[in-house]
Amino acid sequence: MKFQPLTVTDLQHTTRNAVVVTFDAPFDWLAGQYLTFRRDFGGTEIRRSYSICSAPGEPLRVGIKKVEGGAFSTWANADLRVGDTLEAMPPMGRFHTEMDPEAERNFLFVAAGSGITPILSLLKTVLTREPKSRATLIYANRAVNSIMFQTELDDLKSEHLTRLQIVHILKQDAQDIDLFQGRIDAGKCAALFRDWVPVDGIDEAFICGPEGLMETVSGSLREHGMAKERIHFELFASAQAGRLPQSQRPVAEAKPTEATLRLDGASHVLTMDRDQSLLEAALADGIDAPYACKAGVCSTCMCRVVEGEVEMVQNHALEDYEVERGYVLSCQSYPLTDKVVVEYDSAH
Repeated sequence: MKFQPLTVTDLQHTTRNAVVVTFDAPFDWLAGQYLTFRRDFGGTEIRRSYSICSAPGEPLRVGIKKVEGGAFSTWANADLRVGDTLEAMPPMGRFHTEMDPEAERNFLFVAAGSGITPILSLLKTVLTREPKSRATLIYANRAVNSIMFQTELDDLKSEHLTRLQIVHILKQDAQDIDLFQGRIDAGKCAALFRDWVPVDGIDEAFICGPEGLMETVSGSLREHGMAKERIHFELFASAQAGRLPQSQRPVAEAKPTEATLRLDGASHVLTMDRDQSLLEAALADGIDAPYACKAGVCSTCMCRVVEGEVEMVQNHALEDYEVERGYVLSCQSYPLTDKVVVEYDSAH
């Protein structure tokens, strides 16, 4: 996946710590996808992925919330200007569903903080492309002044009064209904799904936010009878840092692996140690393999194992059926056999 320059055409600071960036985009995208950007900071290349918040057919926009200590997000909020260019990969991600103009479905969207960015794209797409479908958004934030896209959400609600329900849950600011205060935990989910959003009427659910939110909401939905395959999630941050212990024999006893990486029509053969991930070995050998988070959260480094075996130690991005078909995240995959062949070209 090659990077290409995107020109900034507009900047809007929607909250004190978030900016919405509009680009002159040369490509199409699906609702719920993301862009991976790269920039050099003092000789160090940093890559970050941000979800597209606009619906297909609108100008391409991403929302970037400032993260404490985050070089890229801090720079984007403080120093990015209209007319600047950013290098980005084409849109990626599978956090979406096919739209059907004739469908009459009921969607549930759950977001926390900046997790609203891909949800907003999906929400607008459902409302415009499935005129018979309905949607409920449960949106958690610290306070009213931290709600991203509040005006845009209010406008959507006004435009689709009978088809869109929005529930704001705030940690700090007082609400008329006690249920809508505090944090989203198992008890709150049980009450929401009992009194406000009956699970048996939901056709598709989309959850975006921290790992704890995703696990709590998806677990509650399953407890209320919703099938796992109808629950989609996009993880914005992983609580699991570092590499998990491997089940293979000690690395010192294992001989190096001959790895073949097929990328952009070319085959790269290299020798790698078994304590290296496929991505680490590729980058060390000067191969421009795609990646973004390096934490098993996004799917940018997704590839398929066509020969040999690897161990994927973390996976927050691939579905079970994809893993069964041989797909792995190269940033989290370590060789188990003397020879491994992986293919990037067929992954996207």
